[in-house]
Amino acid sequence: MNSMLNTEVDVKSLTFEMTKRLKVYLAKLVERKGSDLHIKSGATIKGRIFGEIVEISNDIISKEDSLILAKELLRNRFGELVKQKSVDFTFKLNDNYNFRANIFFQMDGVSCVFRTIPAKIPSVKSLRLPNVIYDFCSLNRGLVLVTGPTGSGKTTTLASMINEINHRRSKHIITIEDPIEFIFKDQKCIVNQRAIGQDALNFSDALRAALREDPDIILVGELRDMETIETAIHAAETGHLVLSTLHTMDAKETINRLVNMFPGNEQNRIKLSLASVLQGVLSQRLVKRVDRGRVAAVEILVRNARIESLILEGRENEIVDAIKDGKGTYKTQTFDQALFDLYRLGIIEKKEAYLNATNRNDLKLQIDMLEDSNGESSEFSIGIKKAVR
Repeated sequence: MNSMLNTEVDVKSLTFEMTKRLKVYLAKLVERKGSDLHIKSGATIKGRIFGEIVEISNDIISKEDSLILAKELLRNRFGELVKQKSVDFTFKLNDNYNFRANIFFQMDGVSCVFRTIPAKIPSVKSLRLPNVIYDFCSLNRGLVLVTGPTGSGKTTTLASMINEINHRRSKHIITIEDPIEFIFKDQKCIVNQRAIGQDALNFSDALRAALREDPDIILVGELRDMETIETAIHAAETGHLVLSTLHTMDAKETINRLVNMFPGNEQNRIKLSLASVLQGVLSQRLVKRVDRGRVAAVEILVRNARIESLILEGRENEIVDAIKDGKGTYKTQTFDQALFDLYRLGIIEKKEAYLNATNRNDLKLQIDMLEDSNGESSEFSIGIKKAVR
């Protein structure tokens, strides 16, 4: 086994038989509309289908075969895996599907995870995202964040926004990603995509460089550190539209995370900047649809005078109430309001709404009132029909 960990790979000696097997597993995943394929040495092949881990094949990959697969996929980058213990890259199955991949060492050998990325970039409409996203896509400056846990569709939402801008506006877009997932072709916009590792050393350096490259819109794959956050805020302050992601659960936590990344003596300055440049936060969770697919339930924060005051005064705990109250005026919505609308439209079941609710009792009260109202309407209609007869 140690000999197989030699960082040098003789590409000519590889048969790529393991890669052929991988493509079969990925094709099965796509056929079953799965989101992720898991290959672990010593285990059967599994995938995430509609949010659940299921078996894709009963084939068992040995430690030796998993290392061979890693060599076939990484080739000259295999030494990077040996040194860093994990590597991100993009794998192309065919003209319709790419995969964001990660290979890593674990106690039983090597594991791989492949996240499905359709080659066709989904539209805002096809994703059933709130219409306020079109407003964000029309902005000329500011900071818009898409947040949520891993696998909640943040990258897909951002891709749909870039796609919308690319087809409607004449701008220069620079994306900084790790790795590049959706590939954009120039439409009305010029789109330059840079991959960390391949085209840039890190997010903060690439973001600073982007400011000298005449951008209108900058997409930063993730705000990972204080330096990147500060540069992103500076870019937004100097007249650019910056789109990015954070692994936070909601708008309140997002603002707390951004502020708390800085030392105490810097936090008031960051609050002042955030109150000025933060245009919106989209926090999403994927929930199961009635038809077994998944749809994003999205909390929406839109900057307004009340939100600005809450950020400046450090009253983040009141943000949820501000979002709830602004639904009619500012197109904002809480998670529970989003879940209620999805249930009301028949997209998700009541059980799924309750399972994902922030405040289950409040949501239950809303749904009970809706059902009572619908029941009264139905009885009233039946009474009228009988009377007419």
